[in-house]
Amino acid sequence: MNLEKIMTNLEKKHPGEVEYLQAVREVLESIEDAVNQNPQFESAGIIDRLIEPDRILTFKVPWIDDSGSVNVNLGYRVQFNNALGPYKGGLRFHPSVNLSILKFLGFEQIFKNSLTTLPIGGSKGGSDFNPKGKSDREIMRFCQSFMLELWKLIGPEMDVPAGDIGVGGKEIGYLYGMYKKLTREHHGVLTGKGLSWGGSLIRPEATGFGTVYFAKEMLATKGETFEGKIVCVSGFGNVAWGAVKKVTEFGGKVVTLSGPDGYIHDAEGISGEKIEYMLELRASNQDIVAPYADEFPEATFVAGKHPWEVKCDVALPCATQNELNEEDANILVKNGCMCIAEGANMPSTREAIEVFLKNEVLFAPGKAVNAGGVATSGLEMSQNAMKLNWRKEEVDEKLHHIMQSIHHTCMDNGKEADGYINYVKGANVAGFLKVANAMLDQGII
Repeated sequence: MNLEKIMTNLEKKHPGEVEYLQAVREVLESIEDAVNQNPQFESAGIIDRLIEPDRILTFKVPWIDDSGSVNVNLGYRVQFNNALGPYKGGLRFHPSVNLSILKFLGFEQIFKNSLTTLPIGGSKGGSDFNPKGKSDREIMRFCQSFMLELWKLIGPEMDVPAGDIGVGGKEIGYLYGMYKKLTREHHGVLTGKGLSWGGSLIRPEATGFGTVYFAKEMLATKGETFEGKIVCVSGFGNVAWGAVKKVTEFGGKVVTLSGPDGYIHDAEGISGEKIEYMLELRASNQDIVAPYADEFPEATFVAGKHPWEVKCDVALPCATQNELNEEDANILVKNGCMCIAEGANMPSTREAIEVFLKNEVLFAPGKAVNAGGVATSGLEMSQNAMKLNWRKEEVDEKLHHIMQSIHHTCMDNGKEADGYINYVKGANVAGFLKVANAMLDQGII
């Protein structure tokens, strides 16, 4: 495999799609040896077929606001690869959404879904619509208009969207209501549904829970646990909320949260009512964390910065892509951080990852660490197909088992000669081989 030739050609075809190109390069660098050891992949054009989406749907989404004005947003669905099963991936509603971000997320989703051991392919979608500050009626009208285009390309055995940033239970409800109206069918085509109409218990917490379950396995390789550890978490949405809950349950102390406005440092630890206050913040539609320091005066708000300057034992980036850069990575290493587990999608820059690997600290990428969300969505699909609802403990047990299995797979494929576990390589190689062999079996299509 000629990596630089592949990347040069891809950059010519997709100039300016920075996030997508970053994600592709990171995977290809890790799997180069695996590809070269399997010449059948090259003869079948596996890499060239894998790095391009099967199809991209782009559409306009007109909707009427409460003042009667007509607004138009862009909608997308990127169906990347379905070698293992129906396309599966979230919908993101945020002003930053563009094709590069959705292609990066869809590409990552292929390998993440492969690692879960569940039969699901990779996709992603969304819109540059911003639900913040919108009334429920405006959000409903937007979601209904969005689904008028999307419904033709999704289905329980075709493509199963879920939520992501800006798409929670409310949005999923509006989307599903319109889908049901159009198709006259009631089945599990969207995950993250309400508990009274097909949703799964612990789905909102699942990505955060899974992040901590994976980090727990990482720490165990060094004979360590979360007990007494100082933990820095970024973000304050569902992923961060679930992570804070589970870290606290395991005896760790979470001391930070963050938002677009800056970060909170609470040296006393974020537990009890403070964890629940995170949900109030998220529901406030302000998208800022500063009010936490007003509610709990023992905390300090630091404007315009990320929390990685705070000394910690474990770092869990749970916000968004490229939030942790090379400078942040060097600070974490210098301060003795022993474990970094990505709860978000690609939150560390390429340069930051190189710092972690060079210093041989425990570091694992989002496609492995945050797979708990889509894994639980897969479990929701299973419950819908069987017309059953599993108990909270049963779903949590299955999630824990899946995250342990992903960790074991990453270890098997990422162990270096000196014993260091390169989780980046392990996750990429394991996810790739499963998809590549399925594509090989299914012919050139």
